[in-house]
Amino acid sequence: MVTRRDLIVGGAALAATALVTKRGDAQEPPRAPAAPPRTGGYLPVVTPNGSTLPFRIVAGVKVFHLVAEPVTHEFAPGLSAECWGYNGQVHGPTIEAVEGDRVRIYVTNKLPEPTTVHWHGVFVPLGMDGVAGLTQRGIAPGETFKYEFTLEQSGTFMYHPHADEMTQMALGMVGAIVVHPRHETGPRVDRDFLLMTHEWKIRPGARRPDPLAMNDFNLATFNAKAYPSTAPLVVQKGDRVRIRLGNLSAMDHHPVHLHGYSFDVVATDGGTIPPSARWPETTVLVPVGSTRTIEFVASREGDWAMHCHMTHHLMTQMGHDVPNMIGADTREADARVRRVAGHYMSMGQAGMAGMAEMQMPVPANSAPMRGGPGPYG
Repeated sequence: MVTRRDLIVGGAALAATALVTKRGDAQEPPRAPAAPPRTGGYLPVVTPNGSTLPFRIVAGVKVFHLVAEPVTHEFAPGLSAECWGYNGQVHGPTIEAVEGDRVRIYVTNKLPEPTTVHWHGVFVPLGMDGVAGLTQRGIAPGETFKYEFTLEQSGTFMYHPHADEMTQMALGMVGAIVVHPRHETGPRVDRDFLLMTHEWKIRPGARRPDPLAMNDFNLATFNAKAYPSTAPLVVQKGDRVRIRLGNLSAMDHHPVHLHGYSFDVVATDGGTIPPSARWPETTVLVPVGSTRTIEFVASREGDWAMHCHMTHHLMTQMGHDVPNMIGADTREADARVRRVAGHYMSMGQAGMAGMAEMQMPVPANSAPMRGGPGPYG
């Protein structure tokens, strides 16, 4: 029987995702999506809690279809919102291809306003760059636009609208692009994961993210999920692991920290970093509008957390407007309030840790602060 100690689990707590490494001789534990078989000469990327956009080949061209549309999305149990996304999901499906491929991507607009798609970091002809008012007219509601270009470089890139960006990206319209090299170099990778960070402002009880937010975001996610809905990243002990991190948040950079390991940052959306220029890290800063790719060998068994190290990004929908109660003596005030509200008690005088354990009723459509159930050690 496998125990949790037989796993190398990386939990991401921006969200909270888990990286799990297990012994090769152990029975399979509950796990994230398995690594797909190598096809076309490359190891397909796994997008936990997400999907990869299917394609068909027409006269040697890989043909994809994106549909921009409203989507009802669940971030975590008890918290859903009316978002905008692609192909019925938030975030959009990962587009995967190979360096040198000719791709044709049809984009159909089912939104109430015009949109475009910009291929962030990908070298494309000017008319395919997807900037409304500069390189093309916005795709009107009900219309379909054809993007077509040859993938000149490999790496991890992103896509998003360049039309009413503040609204459309804040509502979830982002996605990732993975272009595998035509000829792989470097050590063979056994597991290849992709995580997109994002931030949202969803007031408890609200049904739609607030696109006007600039600094008071109260929900941070990996692949549009928050703990406990984030899927673990399950790997075998000894696997060489690649994690591709992208950030299309509105305002915040994310210093993503992996417990139990050091890793090399091997690439950005600008290209591969030469081995001579790499150095070991345990935290990688993923700036807004950037990708970072890390690699390491999963050598240490256990449940290892992975999270953004901005502490407020760990706390889901904590209220940002409540007074600071740390150290306050509320006994007299509580006694007075109980004369009219018998079960009243103040909270937060000794810190916030107990909130997760009390399991008190919360507002409708909200995600309270949650702790994990272990294992311990």
